[in-house]
Amino acid sequence: MELSQPGHYMTTQNKFESIKHLNDIGQEYWSARELFKVLEYLKWDKFLNVINKAKDACKNSGQDSEYHFPRVEKMVSIGSGANRDIGDLHLSRYACYLIIQNSDPSKEVVALGQTYFTIQTRKQELLEQAFEQLKNEDEKRLFLRKEMTEHNKQLADAAKDAGVIQPWEYAIFQNHGYMGLYNGLGAKEIQAKKGLKKSQNILDHMGSTELAANLFRATQTEEKLRREKIKGKTKANQAHFEVGKKVRQTIIELGGTLPENLPTEDSIKKVDTSKKDKL
Repeated sequence: MELSQPGHYMTTQNKFESIKHLNDIGQEYWSARELFKVLEYLKWDKFLNVINKAKDACKNSGQDSEYHFPRVEKMVSIGSGANRDIGDLHLSRYACYLIIQNSDPSKEVVALGQTYFTIQTRKQELLEQAFEQLKNEDEKRLFLRKEMTEHNKQLADAAKDAGVIQPWEYAIFQNHGYMGLYNGLGAKEIQAKKGLKKSQNILDHMGSTELAANLFRATQTEEKLRREKIKGKTKANQAHFEVGKKVRQTIIELGGTLPENLPTEDSIKKVDTSKKDKL
């Protein structure tokens, strides 16, 4: 078994990404019932033993197991129109990581899963640590603007795979994301509302809060396109709009300021070059 083969790892990554879900406020989770099948367990009771070990590890690390392993209903038909709740768990990424660490290591899919969730969990930890160390708004803007640039490249690749090929097609695709997030406003309308010129990049004049919302829109759209294997320009545009709208709804539910109402900032290019080099 060669875990280092890039193609092999990507196949496994797609397998775990394909069963990832988002809840009503945009948080990712995995169904324990689906993970059970992917990890090739034959008996649910045996998998529950693994889950219980993972819960214990979660508690021992000082984490709230109820947050990482919340129980939810899962109804199945038992005939004659009757249903029965067999139960499920909505697992966080950390919960999946702990389950994988306590699963049967002799299974190839488990060994590959350990690689996947270890890498993904560590990447998230490093990102959060890096952001927490930023001292002021300028540094946060620089950090998020850089992340936005990188993830826009990944989003463009995913859109291209879906059939968004020409530059003008990608501009329309991007506009659908903005319209979902900004309540129908496209790039030109956002520029006008924020008092920007046509030559000025919207992203360069966003504060950290607005950049974070757009970064979430970009990353979740990329994952949706790949996870659902969306094909066709129309479907890709609709997916981008839906994700943008979902992010907007989350902001509303959390009582945050809607992005079109956030202040226009000075160009991020004016930020001291030494800060940019440091970051």
